[in-house]
Amino acid sequence: MKNSVKALLLALLLVISAVFCAGCSNNESPEQPEANISDNNGESSQGSSVWDSAEYKEDAEVGEGAITVKVEVVAEEKSVTITLHTDKDNLGAALLDNNLVSGDESEYGLYIKFVIGMEADYDKDGTYWSLSKDGEYLMTGADSTPIADGEHYEFTRTKG
Repeated sequence: MKNSVKALLLALLLVISAVFCAGCSNNESPEQPEANISDNNGESSQGSSVWDSAEYKEDAEVGEGAITVKVEVVAEEKSVTITLHTDKDNLGAALLDNNLVSGDESEYGLYIKFVIGMEADYDKDGTYWSLSKDGEYLMTGADSTPIADGEHYEFTRTKG
């Protein structure tokens, strides 16, 4: 019973992660650099880190607007915080507008595969991006997550 509950929760988390950009006016994602495929230790087969492909390797500020949110990106026991300024109403639109995420369109919206240039692809290596707010997993996709000034979100590269 516990295994079936875990499997159901993982499937739900993957669907929630996929529900990202339903209704976005620009369904094309910017091209992202090819990332290294990681093994169980987070190291790629070439011995390098997923951070090698990250657009931001240190904390940064991006965008313009009246709303300021912090987006922490966590992978391989390292993190950076992007302070995002926007006038968008939801997290997904603000992230897309500033080229911080991209992925594949699905019937549920955008399945986020790249965050600041780092790849997580469940089909390739069992990794995915989990989305949380103040440490609590969200039950909505980024495109249906309204934002308010001062909030803190986390994208964590997770091995399933």
